[in-house]
Amino acid sequence: MVEAVAKLLRRADTMPVDLGAALNALPTPVLVVEADRRISYVNQAAEQFLESGASFLTKLRLDELVRADHPIFALIDQVRAAGSSVSEYGVTIEAPRIGQHQVTVEASTMPERPGATVVMLHRRSIAQKIDRQLTHRNAARSVTAMAAMLAHEVKNPLSGIRGAAQLLEQGGKPEDRELTRLIIDETDRICALVDRMEVFSDQRPIERQPVNIHEVLERVRRVAQNGFARHIRFVERYDPSLPPALGNRDRLIQVFLNLVKNAAEAAPQAGGEIVLATAYQHGIRLAVPGSDARTHLPLVVSVQDNGEGIPEDLRAHLFDPFVTTKVNGTGLGLALVAKIVGDHGSVIEFDSQPRRTVFRVMLPVHSGSEA
Repeated sequence: MVEAVAKLLRRADTMPVDLGAALNALPTPVLVVEADRRISYVNQAAEQFLESGASFLTKLRLDELVRADHPIFALIDQVRAAGSSVSEYGVTIEAPRIGQHQVTVEASTMPERPGATVVMLHRRSIAQKIDRQLTHRNAARSVTAMAAMLAHEVKNPLSGIRGAAQLLEQGGKPEDRELTRLIIDETDRICALVDRMEVFSDQRPIERQPVNIHEVLERVRRVAQNGFARHIRFVERYDPSLPPALGNRDRLIQVFLNLVKNAAEAAPQAGGEIVLATAYQHGIRLAVPGSDARTHLPLVVSVQDNGEGIPEDLRAHLFDPFVTTKVNGTGLGLALVAKIVGDHGSVIEFDSQPRRTVFRVMLPVHSGSEA
């Protein structure tokens, strides 16, 4: 989008419409920053975001609004050096006048104006999805603490209850054995649930290596079509030129198997369809909390179904533990997905509407320098 805005700005003199009105209609703040960091243009959304009028802002340099070592300047320098657009997620914009906001910054050059850069600040959409991803990771961490507690406070006493029920079953009357068998079966079911949760308490760094993401998806598709997704039509839209991802193959299989299983259960019995797609997006970066590091996440893998969509009241808590729409579901599948994706330093987001729900996982590329 930032490239399209840059083209509009370059063609301002030849446009048959009021360019200022067009840019002011955008809900996204747009700024033009000159080579000396002077702000030469802002639209109305930028005025609202920065809580100042255009006449005031265009007399300032950008480093008078944010600190001189802010990551936005490194992004602008990168754009000028590369001559192409760049996006960076999870950037914190903070100033006494506007407070603190987490945004996505998009920047692009204006070749007709050497040194000038168009900067867009996305407060909604992508930025909120990335912020939600951090919430997903926190949800997974809450399961981690719960798993450790349950293993000690619940699982151990359950083994004693099960043993007592077995003794009663051996010496009990035939009509009582149905009840003792019920006790044994229920304790086994609860222990199995705790076992599933114990995977969250594993805090060891994952072992990562080059992974062919298409081989992962092919494995997932075969498992699905030979089992729970026999009634589903699969559509594959792959970019064959993708480089290897940096990840753990087995855990990525687990991630996409969970996503495909959910998609299969959401898709209609008649005409159900799942679309598996991959793409390479240039310039996708995520700020690492607590450091100046940036993680590049150019590989995008999406799982799309044509089901009814996710209920509005569940969307904000979809990756929380025990949140599910399934009658017999545990609500741990997407919480586990959030943990594994977070362990990869990656991002998962989703969009949902009737007949089109898409989960997207953004992954890093294996550069050849990782251990």
